[in-house]
Amino acid sequence: MIELEIVGVRVEMPSNQPLVLLREARGDRHLPIWIGTAEATAIALAQQGVIPPRPLTHDLLCDVVKALGRSVTGVNITAVEDGVFYAQLVFDDGTVVGSRASDGLAIALRAHCPVHCAAAVLEEAGVRISDHDEEEPDAIDSPEADERELRRFREFLDEVEPEDFEK
Repeated sequence: MIELEIVGVRVEMPSNQPLVLLREARGDRHLPIWIGTAEATAIALAQQGVIPPRPLTHDLLCDVVKALGRSVTGVNITAVEDGVFYAQLVFDDGTVVGSRASDGLAIALRAHCPVHCAAAVLEEAGVRISDHDEEEPDAIDSPEADERELRRFREFLDEVEPEDFEK
């Protein structure tokens, strides 16, 4: 399994379809996943540190897991079939529960746990958006580097279609 980081959420125009972009923690591949509006909102709110006045569904699930004395220790993206991504929530006692990738990502942000991806999924659906070799290693995690990466991602999105990810 390969560790991924959640870069952010964007709404693709003109289709108005949201997607989340992940990147290899130690590599240059990115994984774009088209997701639903509710999940895009849940991911974006968690990334921004927004705490809603009442729990959203993903907040509720995390609260229930905690109340039961358990914790989510990881989210694994395990498969992609016909453009649909499958994931698993991994709990501290070893229990594994199937999940949509988008829900898993929203939960991972709230549970502050790592996201991993099967190598075969990244091989099939991953893309190279930018060349990090041109950047200084210490500058990759800076806000400026994140902004450059998001700009490159937007440029990439201007040219890509969902069909590009089909085999």
